[in-house]
Amino acid sequence: MGELENGVQGVQYGDDVLAPDLEPDEGNLEAIEREIAVAAQTRRALVVLVGDRAAEDERTGELMVELLEEDGYRVDAVVASPSEKRQVRKALETAVVGGADLVVTVGGVGVSPRDLVPEATRKVLDRRLSGIEQALRASGLAAGSTEAGLSRGLAGVSGSTVVVNLADSRAAVRDGMATLGPLVSHVIEDLGRWRV
Repeated sequence: MGELENGVQGVQYGDDVLAPDLEPDEGNLEAIEREIAVAAQTRRALVVLVGDRAAEDERTGELMVELLEEDGYRVDAVVASPSEKRQVRKALETAVVGGADLVVTVGGVGVSPRDLVPEATRKVLDRRLSGIEQALRASGLAAGSTEAGLSRGLAGVSGSTVVVNLADSRAAVRDGMATLGPLVSHVIEDLGRWRV
């Protein structure tokens, strides 16, 4: 059991309270309809942390969850992946098949031999969103985040999922998420118009 607006009791479905435990009447029908509409509009996200630094990844994962939830996403999972093209690609494909609206990878977008996230991402994308890629680099440089500004990260669409690569510094994550919010929201709305 969970609680809707005005103390109306409802049935717990996952993290959401969707349906009342009572027969609908004029007193609770509007609250029920609002809660169902909000739950239906909740966007789902998945975070893929690429790298081998467990303590730092945990802090980055917590930050990503916080920023995504502030943007109205429900974060299905924060997944750690080694810096291997096959493993990153598998994580991305799993998120796409699982119906996530947004998948954000963090890390693995630099120039070292182990930075293979853009190569893995390219194999998954149906269409690139070069405007988002450019916006992330420009905002990163403007914010003084060299890692973000020089990132090789990609952005694009796979099926009906938006996939974005971010650099792994906290500044790159914060600035990247601030830049992504309205852009990705617009893309997800466009994709939603064509879902069957």
